[in-house]
Amino acid sequence: MRTLKAFVLLGLLGSGVAVAHATAPASTGAAPPQAKVAELMTKALKDYPGKEALMLTVVYPPGAVDPVHRHNAHAFVYVLEGSIVMSLNGGKEVTLTPGQTFYEGPDDVHTVGRNASRSKPAKFVVLLLKNQNEPVLRVVP
Repeated sequence: MRTLKAFVLLGLLGSGVAVAHATAPASTGAAPPQAKVAELMTKALKDYPGKEALMLTVVYPPGAVDPVHRHNAHAFVYVLEGSIVMSLNGGKEVTLTPGQTFYEGPDDVHTVGRNASRSKPAKFVVLLLKNQNEPVLRVVP
């Protein structure tokens, strides 16, 4: 499990997309780089009242690390560039490269999300199927 001192909310985009980072372990004193999140599209799903699809791009700079979190949504990830490491519910870590996919369910806790490289950025697309007007990300203490 990662050592996180705090979760810092830096801003919101459109539909409550949080751009955030976790502070580094106390021993280093330096904060890791922030993930850069951009909203591509939001669409209400009229066949599913109260639900929407939200499509994002996420860029992990070299060394970027996410806080432990959940989405309360179905999240479909597609890696475009670089390499990312993911794990759910404390399970086995998987390393994904361009063209590979990853799924998070509404009840999953995303325990590991990071760039696998300390020298190259990674970029991926996320499609979230979620409740309208709900936050995209909730940090898990």
